[in-house]
Amino acid sequence: MKIRAFTMAEVLITLGIIGVVAAMTLPALITKNQNKALETGLKKNYSVILQAFDMYLADKGERLKAEDVNIGCTLMCLKKIIMPYFKILRDCGYGAQLQKACIPYAGNELMDDERNFKSYRTYSGEIIKKLALLDDGQFILPDGSLILINNTENIDNIYITVDVNGYLKNPNRWGHDLFTFQLMRDGRILPMGAPDTAYTDKNTYCSANSSDQYNGIACTYYALNNKDYFNNLPR
Repeated sequence: MKIRAFTMAEVLITLGIIGVVAAMTLPALITKNQNKALETGLKKNYSVILQAFDMYLADKGERLKAEDVNIGCTLMCLKKIIMPYFKILRDCGYGAQLQKACIPYAGNELMDDERNFKSYRTYSGEIIKKLALLDDGQFILPDGSLILINNTENIDNIYITVDVNGYLKNPNRWGHDLFTFQLMRDGRILPMGAPDTAYTDKNTYCSANSSDQYNGIACTYYALNNKDYFNNLPR
């Protein structure tokens, strides 16, 4: 009675082919899963931000508007007003509080916080040398997401940015894991890049070919509305 079986050479050849195919497809699968996680993180955090402002509405009886933020104080009031409506893991203070801040930033000088964070980058991968749009309030949520606030006297410059996977995890790039929203005059929280927000020019603020220091800030709108957005992130 003859027993049919594979020879050792055939088994090794088959394993070799499987290894080659795996080596070719595995990186793409890993990248796809990572990008899917970033997409999920963006949608989750947008929901969390909206819920916080809805809780403010339920508590105060009126929606918080951009013009309300600096009433009764000078600057950096948005953090004080809205942070109680989030679940907070850690309060990072403000960028100028160098010992407390998650992302220390003093004037025009980027500070190294000695936790391996060097800098956020633009959508196209260039270092953002000025983090002035991220330094007026910082706090970490239970899932590790980092909320960064921009709060100026100009009521059209009230922004909430979220690093959806935390500042110690790459890619730390605007439009990749860093996304910005704007508090509007009527109280809406709009993804930056949407009509009527401060940064809408896609060629300048969400382009792989732009060298602008804020390139990526307008990508939030496209990340939420383009189903293929995360499959086409520049490396």
